[in-house]
Amino acid sequence: MRVWLWLLTFLSVALPAMAEPIRLKDLVEFDGVRGNDLVGYGLVVGLNGTGDGLRNAPFTEEIMANLLERLGANVAGESFRPRNVAAVFVTAALPPFARAGGRIDVAVSAIGDATSLQGGTLVMTPLNGADGQIYAVAQGSILAGGISAEGEGARVVQGVPTAGVIPSGARVEREVEFDFAGLTTLRLALKTPDFTTAARIETAVNAELGRGVARMLDAGTVALNVTASGARSPAHMLAALESLPVEPERRARVVVDQRSGTIVMGSDVRISRVAVAQGGLTLRIEENPLVVQPNPFAQGETMVVPRTQASIDQNPGTGLAEVTGGTTLSEVVAGLNALGVAPNDMIDILKAINAAGALHAELVVN
Repeated sequence: MRVWLWLLTFLSVALPAMAEPIRLKDLVEFDGVRGNDLVGYGLVVGLNGTGDGLRNAPFTEEIMANLLERLGANVAGESFRPRNVAAVFVTAALPPFARAGGRIDVAVSAIGDATSLQGGTLVMTPLNGADGQIYAVAQGSILAGGISAEGEGARVVQGVPTAGVIPSGARVEREVEFDFAGLTTLRLALKTPDFTTAARIETAVNAELGRGVARMLDAGTVALNVTASGARSPAHMLAALESLPVEPERRARVVVDQRSGTIVMGSDVRISRVAVAQGGLTLRIEENPLVVQPNPFAQGETMVVPRTQASIDQNPGTGLAEVTGGTTLSEVVAGLNALGVAPNDMIDILKAINAAGALHAELVVN
């Protein structure tokens, strides 16, 4: 706990009072410059007996029959039960400005009762966009994300062997139609909407390209006039602005992860005057049943005798501590350290301070 509190104290001292300038490309998304999600339904072959059980996954047999018929093999009415095939979903992201013939990565996930995709090969699978059109075709050997081994009476699994990836496993067949060069107005979408940050972006762009080029529309959008900038094209304009430094405005925020007991607080968090008392009541109940067996060759029954141990420990607490108004992060950490509280108890204290209206920051609990 001491190390954890020391880390918080170090972070509070290391963080500057004002945010450092950040490149514009790291603060905004350029309107129109975005990827598109693709999905397909395919078949993995070559598995070593770890594929789908076709009685439990009839769709695997159906897609395999359709594939064989397209390849010239008539299997209508035939009954086959191979264990080396598995039905999978194939997903990918088509990056912006992807051109026909380019390669993209794909992810493969089993949808039946296959136990592993290790060593499998994805058969040619079309990948469709949201409009139903085919934009890429995937095929290749799968790199599974886990490993499994089993014997007659035991089985061990590490990771997730029913999912994997194929690096550069899909070829782009269709380009997304988008006339980026013909745009006369561009919009910058802030990743974290904030009026102050948007105003600073407007000021920085106008200082770089000329007055009237940028105009803030709202907390999350800044419009750019390509014609007024004098740039040869929207691409040249964005290339000139991507590395433009802008100082973002950060909201005071406290992020709490209850599962791991992690607390992250910004240097601009403030706490009003409040009193904090910390104590606890611990209830322990342990069940240790005792098995009693009769002597050898004696008539009797094996009995289970319950044994329960119960105890209640009431901690006296660490007393009452008072936090004065306008307290900074480092002072809060020092005060909680003086209380000697554990990370989980500190999370409860922060929730209580926020409920009392004394925490002047956004509390995010995961």
